[in-house]
Amino acid sequence: MKSSQLAAIIKRLNAMVESSDNEVQVRRFEREGQERCIVTFDGNNEMFELTETGSQEVYQFDDIDLVTLEIFELLQD
Repeated sequence: MKSSQLAAIIKRLNAMVESSDNEVQVRRFEREGQERCIVTFDGNNEMFELTETGSQEVYQFDDIDLVTLEIFELLQD
């Protein structure tokens, strides 16, 4: 059975949320070696910011599930 991509994405995002330092956390998400998006998490305001690499569109999320779904969709293209 193939492992869940959603679970892997959530695990990485949870690591950002649970980080004990006060710095903005950054993760890059790639597919086949090509970066699809960059996600930052600011613990001070508890917001995720997703930047699509291709279009440079920026989206903000306050819900880990919503940002997970957006990353998943970008990785499927």
